[in-house]
Amino acid sequence: MKEIPITVIRSIELLGIVLVVFIFYVGADIIMPILLSFFISIMLLPVHRFLMSKKIPEILSIIISILLLALFLGGIIWFFSSQITKLINEFDQIKSNVNNHLNNLSHWIDNKFGISSKEQTKFINEQSNNVLNSLGKILGGAMGSFSSFIVFFGLLPIYIYLMLFYKNLFLKFIFMWFSPTDHEMVREGLKESETIIKSYLLGLIIQVTYMTILLGGLMIIFGIKHALLIGVIFAILNLIPYIGALFGNIIGVLLTLSSTQELSAVITVLIIISAVQFLDNNILMPRIVGSKVKINAFAAIFGVIVGGTIAGISGMFLALPLIAVLKIIFDRTKILKQWGVLLADERPKNNLMK
Repeated sequence: MKEIPITVIRSIELLGIVLVVFIFYVGADIIMPILLSFFISIMLLPVHRFLMSKKIPEILSIIISILLLALFLGGIIWFFSSQITKLINEFDQIKSNVNNHLNNLSHWIDNKFGISSKEQTKFINEQSNNVLNSLGKILGGAMGSFSSFIVFFGLLPIYIYLMLFYKNLFLKFIFMWFSPTDHEMVREGLKESETIIKSYLLGLIIQVTYMTILLGGLMIIFGIKHALLIGVIFAILNLIPYIGALFGNIIGVLLTLSSTQELSAVITVLIIISAVQFLDNNILMPRIVGSKVKINAFAAIFGVIVGGTIAGISGMFLALPLIAVLKIIFDRTKILKQWGVLLADERPKNNLMK
């Protein structure tokens, strides 16, 4: 039998990647809830297995696991709602602080660039009119996004329940794709994928917890208002690799500016966030999940950007664990090993061009 040229094989691989990305892009609204449910169900597996070991019926153990997850998420929602209520109660003070900062900024622009307050006001009014003209479209899109949001999270518990209930059926489906001689390799790959996903997601929960405590605690010590809210917002946004921290810093600065007229508080917040982030990136997080998810920075950033383009925030959040699972598959597939090398965080010692 004639051997297929290597160029044809590589072309098929590239076409396959393009096809998969296209399918994800077109069917993101369908695929992302399923994918997120899969990762969450992996996270709930230890709880489900523990309850089963205590002779609790399978259906009841699945329902209890989902209810525990709902309680955890409900606690986060309650915290946010209580903090936002405090912000609303301080609306008059926030408005006064914002007006003061805007006036100082206006005077600075006038002195630095010679643009009078009248010209600045005219420019702001023109931009405001543009925003108002497109407000109808924005609200229409927001209503569509809100309905998609409700459908997205409404489907999650159903998908999680079904994935846990039919897990053995899915495993049988996977094993039937391989010959019996390869079953041990498939079993090892599935176990490693489960371990990485659980370690990664559990590590993120631990990361959010200690970053909230560290940031919130330090800001409380230095007298920063809304310290816990800034801490938890930054900790959650920091889950989005590389990009989330930037938005977390911006929101932290804006919340601080709205709660005080002192710029020294903003500097304090930025210093605290930088110190905690340095501690997290270089000491804490590598010890928690760094040894499990070994993806190079280029692949991670590229994956986050592609995931965000395809499926928004959920795509950015799921990019790293998905890439880690793909690397496991690539490393165990003879014709796809080079893709696993491309994702790995191991630089060759020798220069092959010499």
